[in-house]
Amino acid sequence: MGGWGSGRRSSNYTTEDMRSLDVRRLQRDGLLKQGLSCTLIWSRHGQKTGAIQIRTNGNSLSLTYQTQRSGGEARQMDYPVALEWTQCTYGGERVWFRCPAQGCGRRVAILYGGSVFACRHCHRLAYSSQRDRFPDRHALRADRVRKKLGWELGKFTISHDKPKGMHWKTFNRLTAEHHRHSVASLLAMEEFCEIFEQKLAKIEGR
Repeated sequence: MGGWGSGRRSSNYTTEDMRSLDVRRLQRDGLLKQGLSCTLIWSRHGQKTGAIQIRTNGNSLSLTYQTQRSGGEARQMDYPVALEWTQCTYGGERVWFRCPAQGCGRRVAILYGGSVFACRHCHRLAYSSQRDRFPDRHALRADRVRKKLGWELGKFTISHDKPKGMHWKTFNRLTAEHHRHSVASLLAMEEFCEIFEQKLAKIEGR
């Protein structure tokens, strides 16, 4: 690997942490037609967080966007991503991306954006479910809710600030979900500590 297209990234990230392009959705929305150009926009809580221009050129897409590393200058990116079509068992065709990262070329449905849009393997991303391990799976889920609410991560205390533009019904649902996972996480940690103390007592012969 190596170079701008290597796509290598720390494995501390999951697929939910990254912007993504799903070729199945592009196909379903009719955005893969020859010569079509469109702009996709990502947003959170009504605020724009990123944009990418897509141009379809037969069996490939051209991706154009700006990327910027912390403290660095913005860089204009423009490169092709090959498309591949396969026959479905019950008729019709399914489209795939060919990962554009150098040395990869895997056939995938989703590309994840860092400085370069590449497959999950090149970015070394885990699925969120793979990170869910006792006793912290509820803490991770509570963090995901806090992220949606724009609250500080890693704290179980509940802020009562509703994000601007979020409906109260959504806010109340997310707050209840956060409380449920926070309580479950604390109970799981308490149970884990009790089990650990019991094992330690046996080792020490108490």
